[in-house]
Amino acid sequence: MYEGKLVFAQLMDHLPLQTFRRCVARYAGRYAPLSFSHLDQFLSMAFAQFTFRESLRDIETCLRAHSNKLYHLGIRGRIARSTLADANEKRDWHIYQDFALSLIGVARKLYAGDSFGVELDNTAYALDTTTIDLSLSVFPWARFRKTKAAVKLHTLLDLRGNIPTFIHISDGKLHEVNVLDQIVFDPASFYIMDRGFIDFARLYTLHLAQAFFVIRAKASLQHRRVYSRAIDKSTGLRCDQTVVLANARTYKDYPVAMRRIKFYDAKHDKLLVFLTNNFDLPALTITQLYRRRWQVELFFKWIKQHLRIKAFFGTSENAVKTQVWIAIAVYVLVAIVKKRLKLEASLYTILQILSLTLFEKTSLNQLLTNTEPKKGSMEIANQLNLFT
Repeated sequence: MYEGKLVFAQLMDHLPLQTFRRCVARYAGRYAPLSFSHLDQFLSMAFAQFTFRESLRDIETCLRAHSNKLYHLGIRGRIARSTLADANEKRDWHIYQDFALSLIGVARKLYAGDSFGVELDNTAYALDTTTIDLSLSVFPWARFRKTKAAVKLHTLLDLRGNIPTFIHISDGKLHEVNVLDQIVFDPASFYIMDRGFIDFARLYTLHLAQAFFVIRAKASLQHRRVYSRAIDKSTGLRCDQTVVLANARTYKDYPVAMRRIKFYDAKHDKLLVFLTNNFDLPALTITQLYRRRWQVELFFKWIKQHLRIKAFFGTSENAVKTQVWIAIAVYVLVAIVKKRLKLEASLYTILQILSLTLFEKTSLNQLLTNTEPKKGSMEIANQLNLFT
């Protein structure tokens, strides 16, 4: 029930604070901080995400301007730029990783029954990587090329609700295909990937885990056709084949048959070839699944535009990972609130409204209901070039 709380406090009511304390206890040092707690740090950084702060000084100035309200926000410690910088530098980023993952578990249960545009009972994931460019002189630990630095955000997105279920933050040198070694594959689930993830030994490991993959084939693929199924070319399909790999090395890596589907995208005049180890779904459903892979691209676009992960508040690896994981926690928290309050507004719209109203005393339901414009959601029309 609404009790006249500030909007920010109402949002934080959706956080499982007991879980947060367990995460802190798991990684905290011997001596607990006395004047600026881990929760103070999290809330200050979450405030920065919601209100698009660009620096530690910006955070300090804005929060001190509302110093009489900080207690009601849940912030008990004294806000100082040096204190927050020291916390981001020294407090273990795994605290915020584990807490974000716990929120992800909550969100996935809330969205488990949602449709994602394909008639499919199985869980479907989209896997992709985005690169955040950095200055090598400021972030020497994140070396990417000779004169550049970067961090890569490797993300596995549950397409029901667009909830990230696996995130790995690496330096720029790690090739995206190596992330497949870190994922525990769910049997009977679909993993949708672009051709940058083609590694037949790793795909065979996924196959042995009784999971399914859908992936774009490279033009250089050497294969031998074993069987062809009948297709309706008016749907865009050009072939639906059972194939085996013809190259001796790749056949050794993937020694069983797979399915090869060729599809013509008339809208963009592209001929696309997909590989999958699923032989039961209709060929058109496989192509529709690949279309949904673009949700992970939209996720990257969304968090880069609307969460503070391009301008980092600290330069150490610990500070960067702390900021990214808190940004992910904020994204998932908004998704949880959207579902619990049964809001029709997009995450973009919700975040825009919250950025201007955190210090108001208005109920979230009243604030966020019937606010969705007719156009302008996360799925921007000119971003849906699905097969590039």
